[in-house]
Amino acid sequence: MADSNIKDVVREKYAEAARRVKTGRSSCCGTSDATSECDPITSNLYAADQVAGLPEDAVSASLGCGNPTALAQLQPGETVLDLGSGGGIDVLLSARRVGPTGKAYGLDMTDEMLALARENQRKAGVQNIEFLKGEMENIPLPENSVDVIVSNCVVNLSAAKDRVFAEAFRVLKPGGRLAISDVVFRGDVPAEIRRSVELWVGCVAGALEESDYRAKLDVAGFEAIEIEPTRVYKAEDARQFLTNKGIDIDAIAPLVDGKVMSAFVRARKPGVRT
Repeated sequence: MADSNIKDVVREKYAEAARRVKTGRSSCCGTSDATSECDPITSNLYAADQVAGLPEDAVSASLGCGNPTALAQLQPGETVLDLGSGGGIDVLLSARRVGPTGKAYGLDMTDEMLALARENQRKAGVQNIEFLKGEMENIPLPENSVDVIVSNCVVNLSAAKDRVFAEAFRVLKPGGRLAISDVVFRGDVPAEIRRSVELWVGCVAGALEESDYRAKLDVAGFEAIEIEPTRVYKAEDARQFLTNKGIDIDAIAPLVDGKVMSAFVRARKPGVRT
């Protein structure tokens, strides 16, 4: 499937996720049934004290696979960019951490998610936030303008990951940090898993193999690359997110046992922070 078609499918699924939240339902990874399909990946990511005081819709719209803001060691006064900011939960958490002297940007390509995020910002009363419409393959910010880039289970959805990493490198300041949560494969995974667009939108099929992830970050210019597993999924977890995909679950699940993981990906742009 062409890259543009994948992007259209992803955009529509995330638009639907935003609409579901506005009608009082939750969704994960853009799928239609969070409980049966994506709960192993998206559940229990944020501690109660972290989301205390945040708008309910920001929490309900969380579609991630980790908690990058808790792992990124954000400092007061820093400028942070969240790629694929969705309903805004990680932008709101980042804004808290960088404080009033810092700035948190959220970037999303989906109008419905941007509207939801801006409403959540209004409800939270947070001023040091700006939500931008755009794509992570073409970030609408100048070079050397951001201290930290975070992202939560979104980079794997891009069909042009080399471009994403090149753009992230461009907008980071010298010495700036990439600190993202993503789904990563370990070893070979059946081709039919990778071919499924529905699974792509479900944060699985678009994932890179761990060594490929490192290689692409290296080519983009990053150093100090680390990939730290935060959750490794077993066959029964796979059974849940492969349900209703038209796949022989009993045949496939053992083949993905332990090969799909949520991971925290760290890397740094060379140079000295000013």
